[in-house]
Amino acid sequence: MYGPEFAADPAAVYGRLRQAGPTAPVELAPGVRAVLVTGYDAALHVLRGPETFSKDPRRWKALAEGTVPKDSPVVPMMMYRPSALFTDGAEHSRLRGAITDTLARVESSTLRGYAERSADTLIDRFAPIGTADLLGEYAQVLPLLVFNHLFGCPAGHGVRLVEGMSGMFDGVEAEKANELLTTTLLDLVELKRLRPAPDMTSWLMEHPAALTDEEMIHTLAVLMGAGTEPQQNLIANSLRLLLSDDRFAGDLSGGTLPVEDALDEVLWTDPPIANYAVHYPRHDAVYEGTLLRAGVPLVVSLAAANTDPALTSGQRTGNRAHLAWSAGPHTCPAQGPARLIAAVAVEKLLDRIPDVELTLPVEELRWRPGPFHRALTALPVCFPPAPAAPAPGRSEGGRRTSTADFPASPAEPWTPAPDRPRSAWARSAAWWRGE
Repeated sequence: MYGPEFAADPAAVYGRLRQAGPTAPVELAPGVRAVLVTGYDAALHVLRGPETFSKDPRRWKALAEGTVPKDSPVVPMMMYRPSALFTDGAEHSRLRGAITDTLARVESSTLRGYAERSADTLIDRFAPIGTADLLGEYAQVLPLLVFNHLFGCPAGHGVRLVEGMSGMFDGVEAEKANELLTTTLLDLVELKRLRPAPDMTSWLMEHPAALTDEEMIHTLAVLMGAGTEPQQNLIANSLRLLLSDDRFAGDLSGGTLPVEDALDEVLWTDPPIANYAVHYPRHDAVYEGTLLRAGVPLVVSLAAANTDPALTSGQRTGNRAHLAWSAGPHTCPAQGPARLIAAVAVEKLLDRIPDVELTLPVEELRWRPGPFHRALTALPVCFPPAPAAPAPGRSEGGRRTSTADFPASPAEPWTPAPDRPRSAWARSAAWWRGE
């Protein structure tokens, strides 16, 4: 499940794996073996069975015994951390409660305002040019802007957080990316301990769960991981669908923007996190005649489960029974905000630039390798040059906006390593520097 072949056509791989039944052995990275859950019912069986299937990676026998090297590119995404994502029972409830209570303090109108102003700021930069990469110049940067506001995060910290998270998902220098992510979050936590503010980082610190600094770092990592990489993929994959599929693209010129329908379709067929929700059998278990051994990772293929031929209903519009947000006790607690940000991003772009088109056939778009995500490498488009939005200070539904909300450069200097390719995170850093 690594390399360009899987990235180019994961559906074909899922189809071959289904021949072995609803679960099948796979290799996530060289020497890293797991079992992929491809059936919809099997996925629910795992996701809703915490008494049999644990989320705690300390049960991963091959890693504990040294069979899996600690510098494997997938280890940072699967290793134990003291966060809600990797705990069970009462500990999971305590850590998840801090997240859900903090998210509940974010007003939908405030979140929408952040997303709208972020979208306008980004569109203003490329609208007069007539071309853009809607991944590197829009879909990736927009969640970063929104999360900088929500977390009370200095801009330079935000760029480094995205670099670290992207490196972990890609498995490129994953150990180095993990270290960058951890040290940057520690800096943020120390900053907020000294200067708390009305933001999510400070609210987490105030929560009765009394998170330690280590728990704070890894809770923020979960929120950042869920709010940047998957969010950018949801936005980009939805735009790709709207600009290439006649079922949706045909309505754009008529003024009807079926954004919610497109989001449903993407969450069913191309979910931004395709394979994850890793569980570990607490003891040997049998599912439909297949032995699932204790301590062997079970990776739930949310994408394969959603497209399981055994599902009787082909209706996706308005159907929220997909597993893109997982299920059971570890269901994503931020699916409402995530969907709101994506919908605003897509609607704003199509409203401001209605004649946008892909610059190459959709089948020539390339996907980033990696076993966990469904992510484009770029989304190049062209369009008739459009004017920037009205000058800063305009009124938007009673809100005053200002370019001061979105600084043109990071709070502190930062330069990507010269030997790294110019990836999406590097383009984001360049955007912050005004390049």
